[in-house]
Amino acid sequence: MEIALIAHDRKKTLMIKLATAYKHILEKHELYATGTTGMKVMEATGLPVHCFKSGPLGGDQQIGAMISEDNIDLVIFLRDPLSAQPHEPDVTALIRLSDVYEIPLATNIGSAEILLRGVEAGFADFREVIHEGDRRPLAF
Repeated sequence: MEIALIAHDRKKTLMIKLATAYKHILEKHELYATGTTGMKVMEATGLPVHCFKSGPLGGDQQIGAMISEDNIDLVIFLRDPLSAQPHEPDVTALIRLSDVYEIPLATNIGSAEILLRGVEAGFADFREVIHEGDRRPLAF
């Protein structure tokens, strides 16, 4: 699976704790992240992470582009709902794209843990079945 990791500044420490606690799951997948989040996860865990630009500099949009090409299977976006974000339209667009393309999305630590445990248990295997031979958006 291709998993995107994003965390607002006040949530980066929590993302590091999550990645450390669930390293045994994350190490089996391809990881993508916005700039600073990805660097901090790599430093703390040793996991390889493809890093995009930081969120405010276009990293959220880069991950959004991957979602629109159906090249991301799960997004963990630890948001800070109590702080204004200068790139809020990009955040909203990324969440919208996750919904449009049926990508599982966690925006807090509780849902992130459940999604990661679900990945480990095989509950997200439907993404692999859908993509046998192609990576196009779902059509119902």
